[in-house]
Amino acid sequence: MADKAHPYYLETRSGLPADLRWLVEKYPREDWLGHDNVHGMASMWLKRHDMFRELGGMLTEGIGDYREARLDAQGFARWFAPRLNFFLGNLDGHHNVEDQHYFPVFADAEKRLKRGFEILDADHHLIHEALQRNAEAANAFIGALAEDADRQRFAADTYADENARLIAMLSRHLADEEDLIIPLILDRGERDLGIG
Repeated sequence: MADKAHPYYLETRSGLPADLRWLVEKYPREDWLGHDNVHGMASMWLKRHDMFRELGGMLTEGIGDYREARLDAQGFARWFAPRLNFFLGNLDGHHNVEDQHYFPVFADAEKRLKRGFEILDADHHLIHEALQRNAEAANAFIGALAEDADRQRFAADTYADENARLIAMLSRHLADEEDLIIPLILDRGERDLGIG
């Protein structure tokens, strides 16, 4: 699904296809936190995703603060670098665990959702490429902080564009992943899925 014309391409889709939404229709998002099976893995998954959303928002806000001169170059670099490294490293690690362990277990447990996990796996490849571009743009930006104002502004704009693209991809992916996985956990329970 790396084909941009594909209907389920991450950067252009508006959600999971209808035939993969039968469990989320049975267990709508607004009912998740009240379900008996939300504790444990489902709760951990949601909290982890919320952390990624929060960190992505912080990075977006931070680059905005720098571009609007609310943070100077050195203060921004000290603030930005550890947060970006934490975000990128944890996101990559999270996706590796999902691809290598959880997605195969879930796809095996519910064959009707197999294509959904293939879509999510394809997302991970696109997000991994976006993570690499983001890291490259961030490194160029941090390097440019010691240069003239025009170079800094150009590098900040380039990073902001890469960050915005990554955050948009991540937002769509996290929502779709939750819509596929959380209802499955709620429906079957961790023990029956082999993850508890």
